Amino acid sequence: MKNYILMIHFLLLGLLCNAQQKEVIPSPAHVAWAEAEIGVIFHFDVVNYVPDYKWQQWGSHPPASVFNPSKLDTDQWIKAAKAAGAKYAVLVAKHCSGFSLWPTKAHDYNISKSPWKAGKGDIVKDFIQSCQKYGIRPGIYASASANGYLHVNNPGKVQPGGPLTQQQYNEVVKTQLSELWSNYGKLFEIWFDGGILPIKDGGPDIAPLLKKLQPDAIVFQGPSDAKNLIRWIGNEEGRAPYPNWSRSDFTTSATGTIVIDGLNGNPNGAIWCPGEADFPMRTGWQGGWFWKENGQKLLSVDQLVDSYYTSVGRNSNMLLGIVVDTSGLVPKEDVNRLAEFGSALTTVISHPIAIVKNKAAKDFTLDLKTPKTVNQVIFGEVIQRGERIRKYTIAAWIDNNWVNIASGESVGNKRIHKFNKIKTSKIRFHVVESTATPHIKSFAVYDI
Repeated sequence: MKNYILMIHFLLLGLLCNAQQKEVIPSPAHVAWAEAEIGVIFHFDVVNYVPDYKWQQWGSHPPASVFNPSKLDTDQWIKAAKAAGAKYAVLVAKHCSGFSLWPTKAHDYNISKSPWKAGKGDIVKDFIQSCQKYGIRPGIYASASANGYLHVNNPGKVQPGGPLTQQQYNEVVKTQLSELWSNYGKLFEIWFDGGILPIKDGGPDIAPLLKKLQPDAIVFQGPSDAKNLIRWIGNEEGRAPYPNWSRSDFTTSATGTIVIDGLNGNPNGAIWCPGEADFPMRTGWQGGWFWKENGQKLLSVDQLVDSYYTSVGRNSNMLLGIVVDTSGLVPKEDVNRLAEFGSALTTVISHPIAIVKNKAAKDFTLDLKTPKTVNQVIFGEVIQRGERIRKYTIAAWIDNNWVNIASGESVGNKRIHKFNKIKTSKIRFHVVESTATPHIKSFAVYDI
């Protein structure tokens, strides 16, 4: 009997080890999302017009009549985003106030009750059309976890004295998400800020709806059984932790300020759930997410470039928050800063001194032919085959010796190392640990 129990024990241990070693790979949607690298997110709401509004003060929501942009131009928004190098854009269609930027049938607190375009406008429709016009992939944010108009607080619970029951609010959520996911075409990314109340706690059953209407969309903090999940990186500073694995054991659900576990991911994680680093281009009032005439500062070009290094350069996507002012435009100074960032970024990632592509090996050397000044390396794995690299070193040939100049753990879609300028004729990449033969998408050296 003891031998039988011992045999079962080793069998289970073997199955566990095999599960840990099994390669977890991304979906095609995950791959397209990772390769996009940079996205933007636009915030525009009644709070722009009533800056002292606090959505958790139930019954204090401003009337829809305050929302009346005089120059709204979604083409201007998307052109500004494209100048920054963005490949996708997310519109906050409904934030915590509950005011909806499309003519929803779920309730009256929406754009059809505003004076803008005599109640005939639809900002979601305009936004999607602008994205299509300029080749930007569209996404939609619609918070299910908070709604000031309907007295709903995180994580999606109707508060005592609210105008609806929990079940009625669940139907509002399903109606609104069905509209957004059905009426505007294919979406690249869907945002559930703060997650969504689980069914077991009385929340709406959203996963089947998502699977039916937008099966290929990337899903931020969505239902745990949804496809194509991505997770929050733990702050709103554009700074992913390191190591930062695309594999994880769970997604994240938080309001944007709460410290949570599992932020680094797990190289042996059961699902592919990479991180997205969202942060606003402004600081100050409302965290910099919404526009205010005074009391905010723009991040500098250097700060934006640094955030690229600490997000995309650490195997995360960069999602930059852009404000819209009360006229309905991205402010001129923000437009200029986005263009400056795009130009600076081109300098960072373009024109490598030397590059090798599609290399399946644990070791290789990049021959620069003659000694050259180098201070940056950019490389990435073919993530369609999983995250195979677990530890690596990079060395340079200096004074007839190999000198280590960088090392790390996770690589994923992109890893960037900056270091003090050196002069070398050869750079060597060495994988110390891996689960299988690494497959490098590209490995490039730069003098920045």
